[in-house]
Amino acid sequence: MSPLPSLDGVITAAELERTAQHLASLQLDTGMIPWFVGGNCDPWNHVETAMALDVAGFHKEAEQAYEWLAAIQRPDGSWHADYACDGSVADSKLDTNVCAYVATGVWHHWRSTWDRGFADNMWPTVERALEFVLSLRRGDGVALWAIEPDDRPWNYALMTGTSSIQHALRCGAQLADALNDPKPHWRRSADEMTEAVRTRPDAFEPKRRWAMDWYYPVLTGALMGHEAKARMADGWDTFVMEGLGIRCVSDEPWVTASETAECALAFAAIGDLSTATDLLRWTRTHRRDDGSYWTGIVYPGEVLFPFDEHTSYNRRGGHPGRRRNHTDDSGEQPLRRLTSTRTRPDAPAEPVEMPQARHDRDQRGTATRLRLEPSPWKLPGSSHRPNSDSMAGHSASKTE
Repeated sequence: MSPLPSLDGVITAAELERTAQHLASLQLDTGMIPWFVGGNCDPWNHVETAMALDVAGFHKEAEQAYEWLAAIQRPDGSWHADYACDGSVADSKLDTNVCAYVATGVWHHWRSTWDRGFADNMWPTVERALEFVLSLRRGDGVALWAIEPDDRPWNYALMTGTSSIQHALRCGAQLADALNDPKPHWRRSADEMTEAVRTRPDAFEPKRRWAMDWYYPVLTGALMGHEAKARMADGWDTFVMEGLGIRCVSDEPWVTASETAECALAFAAIGDLSTATDLLRWTRTHRRDDGSYWTGIVYPGEVLFPFDEHTSYNRRGGHPGRRRNHTDDSGEQPLRRLTSTRTRPDAPAEPVEMPQARHDRDQRGTATRLRLEPSPWKLPGSSHRPNSDSMAGHSASKTE
């Protein structure tokens, strides 16, 4: 097995292995990886967790995770949005981004292992999933964010979900090429979605309050070059709490490990590895001794929110040592990462109620104050901004 990756000041190889061991300990005999012991599992975060296992060299466990998805795939190529740990359906809706993401995961596994046999076995699953997603495109080429099995109650699409779907289509197209079953219409569809992200922000339900709508078009390669750099610079003051991390939503002082690590990947994608590394360093405050990560911390009171939550989808440590996290037609490998998201990038906007930081625990027991010791991992107090050199001489309007 190749040596495990590490990043100075962010995560050691031993720590990464500890995180992967914790993830593997959650996996059921079926291959499902629930959020926590006895918890639910959604296919999107399940794939993220499988990719994390591959990064750490736990390839057998990753394969079991994908085989579980293949075993429960619906005949139309979809999956339900959420499953209980006993395998029953907890949320029946069929989310297009949730369904597309298996292509990203299987391509990542292929690039991690070069296992042709496994890729061949998973190919029908990937093909059915992407064709299902494409069947739900609107007239403008963008897919509905979700439907119910027997109804279509929503007629809108989401910026973050569409960004992720176009990336999955490109991963699927590269897998198709590798398996000698080309799917050029997947690339064409991805191009249409990318054009919508770049030029038609009004095609999507507004979610500007959420950090994911800021950085996901860059993380997934929907925006590149000057457009991507401008977008990341534009959102910095809105979503970044200096030295702490990324706000999940712009109007609350709630920093989440997942958004912080994903945002690091976006900065890595534009070549700003310094900012990417700093953001990952800030997640050290969330790390627990068992290798898991607290979901979120509300400042200034350092209150855990949700209370005591440290799930499989917060085990992370993005690796900005590669310049691009998206996979393009050159065949470059996706950014190696140990990452997943607390809130799927397809989820519609919902109110977020913050706990009162002055209380150690509120009446519902949904928050607790986190007693933080001084950390050698925190950055000095000087203000940090994205690499200004990367923006020299350039100005561009926001894409939203």
